[in-house]
Amino acid sequence: MGARRSVSTRTAKIEPLTREAFAPFGDVIEANDAARHFPINGGTTERYHDLANIEVDAAGRVIVSIFRAQARALPFTIAMLERHPLGSQAFMPLNRRPYLVAVAARGETFATDDVRVFLARGDQGVNYAAGVWHHPLLALGESGDFLVVDRAGPGANCDERELNPILVIEGIA
Repeated sequence: MGARRSVSTRTAKIEPLTREAFAPFGDVIEANDAARHFPINGGTTERYHDLANIEVDAAGRVIVSIFRAQARALPFTIAMLERHPLGSQAFMPLNRRPYLVAVAARGETFATDDVRVFLARGDQGVNYAAGVWHHPLLALGESGDFLVVDRAGPGANCDERELNPILVIEGIA
């Protein structure tokens, strides 16, 4: 019988998602007074303008998709993060339900202690800057649909790294 691998864990602190706190990782997408906005279409529509910096390399193109995320229950264990070095990746919830965002800064490596976890409201989206480490979608309570704007094209555009120690999100205070 082989030796059992010992797994150590750390507990995540959940922060509210704000533009300022998330700025090192990308953009918060939301329609509020902090965003540049103005009336269009004869005053019948309010345009919240240029909310995210969509990045793609010269070989890629911008695409729009819908991702259907499985519901996650807390406590939840984060054992890996991924990144997309060739383009940004924006997510906007379509079901208006809160979800979690786990991120670490760009770079070749990161430590578990570098991972930050944010609680996004159902009216907030996120845009991960190219190369920012993040966990796949963390829909809370029930499955959720997300409008996704990201890159398609040639080249390896998804790297994954395991966390050691792993990170546990226990609950929302």
